[in-house]
Order: sequence, then structure tokens, then C-alpha cells
Amino acid sequence: MSSTIPLSLPFNDKELSYHTIQSINFSSVRLQYPRLVGKNARLDLHGYGPRVETCIIHTDKGAMGWGSLRGSRRHAEDVAKELLGKKISDVFQTNIGILDAKNIPFDMALHDIAGVILNKPVYALLGQEKPIITDCYSGMIYFDDLEPAHNPGGIDKILEECAYDYKLGYRQFKLKIGRGNRWMPFKEGLQRDIDVTKKVAEAFPDCRVLVDGNNGFSVEEFIQYMKGISGVNLFWIEEPFHETVVDYEKLRAWLKSEGISTLLADGEADWDQNLLRELIEKKLIDVHLTDIEDLGFTNWRKLMPELQRLGAQTSPHAWGSLLKTHYTAHLTGGLGNTVTIEGVSSTSDDVDLSGYKIQNGKLIPPATPGFGMQLLKI
Repeated sequence: MSSTIPLSLPFNDKELSYHTIQSINFSSVRLQYPRLVGKNARLDLHGYGPRVETCIIHTDKGAMGWGSLRGSRRHAEDVAKELLGKKISDVFQTNIGILDAKNIPFDMALHDIAGVILNKPVYALLGQEKPIITDCYSGMIYFDDLEPAHNPGGIDKILEECAYDYKLGYRQFKLKIGRGNRWMPFKEGLQRDIDVTKKVAEAFPDCRVLVDGNNGFSVEEFIQYMKGISGVNLFWIEEPFHETVVDYEKLRAWLKSEGISTLLADGEADWDQNLLRELIEKKLIDVHLTDIEDLGFTNWRKLMPELQRLGAQTSPHAWGSLLKTHYTAHLTGGLGNTVTIEGVSSTSDDVDLSGYKIQNGKLIPPATPGFGMQLLKI
């Protein structure tokens, strides 16, 4: 991103030049999951939902926009001092996003307030008067068969959760696998992974199954899992092991030898963007999924056309916060090229989330200005 301000503004941005940043305040919103979310291959219980740090921007003309905060609040407070008194157009442009990388803590909030000022949803700022609608999967199916520890629910618990998410409108389920990495003896954990995958595929024949190993396998161990679920047509495989060219060459060659065309998705944990690009250029992974907030909304806007040119699709990681799911709905709503969106079902007393709908497995963002999420407590 350039740190210089363009001399001329896009016609639609002139309204942004009439608004001066008057204040930036910091708060948080509480998001509540519908159930306890358990372990994955690496981490223990994920709990009942996060408290998300947020920033709220007001202008001298009475406009207000807000968004989740990228990075620490202390760092953002220092950056905020430099933004006070600046015009929105000094720091944000609709065809780019934020104009200086140092302002990335406010990336979401600046997109939101620009949409509010221009009376457009964010996807329209990105070029689509009507959003490109994309599939949305339930990303909340963890190792809940292992909970509670004194009386585990078993595979029936997973099936109950899938049924609950089906009623919410999901038609894709992402199953966490890799129980044998930390929580069960490897052989027993591998068999449970296999059994869960088969049972979910059998119980929901009209749905797609995705699996996520959270880097809990070696390539050889993961191929054992794939052999165990023979006959199950996975929609995608996510992070079976930490990404390397050598390991993905082995997996891709094995999949090709078996006639399996499942999508390979990677780039969430400890990402190296240069390595991810190499894997994409070598056709070793199909879906780029670095976190929407970690990489940044503006950086994703820049990356998306590059990935399209390389023939790769996207699904920015959104786990933890439904706000990230909704941000992704606007990114893909405006730019497309997203194979599916990670859903993180939540309710909140702090923010109105009701404008977004999941219908027939697809996430539909509202046509209201900005990201279309009204704060209920400021």
C-alpha cells in the first residue's frame, strides 16, 4: 500500500473529503456461540464465544463507522492520534481501501464509515451493486464427541451438532480431524476421525463435507486417513500438515493416483505468503485462506486479483468471530472468487447481526450501508 495520498479522488469519493475524523473510541462486543466449542488437533476447548476489541470512528458531520480492531489496542491508540483531524479521503479511497499500511488497525472501521457516508454496502464500494452470493459452511464442528471428559457424547454429539447447523441453513460442514495428534492414541484417534467423517457424510447426503487437520498429521498419516474414508467425496482438505512443497507434492501425487479431485486449502496458521504463492503457482494448493483480519481487508482486496490470475480461489479464515464471517461476505460479495465462507454462528447483545441470512447454504449480506451491523451499545 502506498503511503502517499493521490492528488485526485475518484468521483464517488468526493463526499469522503467533506468528513473530518473527529474522534476514535475503543470498546468491545461480546459474541455468544450456540454451544460449547471443543478441542481441535492442537488446541484445547474453544469456549462459548469471544469478546472482540473494536474501534468506533465519528466525523464532524455526524457519520459513525466501526469495526473489529486489528492488532493491539495500545498500538491502535497511538496510531489514532495521527488520524484525528484528517479527512476520510486523506486515509481511505474506495478503489483501494486504506492508503497507508500503518492504519491497518482501522481497516474494517474505515471501510464501514466510507460505506455509511456514501450510503452503500461495502460490497458496492468494491464494484458490485448486487452482491456475489457464496456458499457458507459451518466451521463450528470440533472434537465435541470427546466432551464432557467424564461422560463423552461420542459421534452422536457430532451428528446432533450437524443437525442443529443444518436447521440454521448450512449445507456444508467442516469437520475437525486429528484427534490422534494430542487427545487420543494415534490409532484410536485416526479411527474416530474416519468414523466421524463417514457418519456425517452418510447422515447428510445433500451436504458437502470439508475436513480440517489443523496441521495435526504427517503426510503419511493423512494418507492413512484418506484411505480410511474411501468412498467419501470430500469438498476440501484444509491444513492436514504444515505446508511445505515436498509434502504437498506427495499428497497431490497420491490424490491424483487415486483419481481424487478434492480441493486443497491452506494458509491459516503461521503463514508465509511467499510460500503460499509458490504452492499456488505449482498447483499444489487450490484455496488461499489466510485470515481476513490478519492479512487485512485492504490487503485481501489487493491479493484477490493476483489469485484469480493464478487460477486459485479463496476462503479467508474467519474462525472465532462472526464479524469476520460478515466481513468476508462483503469481500466476496464485491470481488467473487471465493469458493465458500467460514460460518461462525453467534448471537450478541452488543451488535445487531440480523441483517445477514443463511439461505440454502448461502450467506446473503444486507444492502444497508457499510457492513450493515448496528452497534446496540456504544
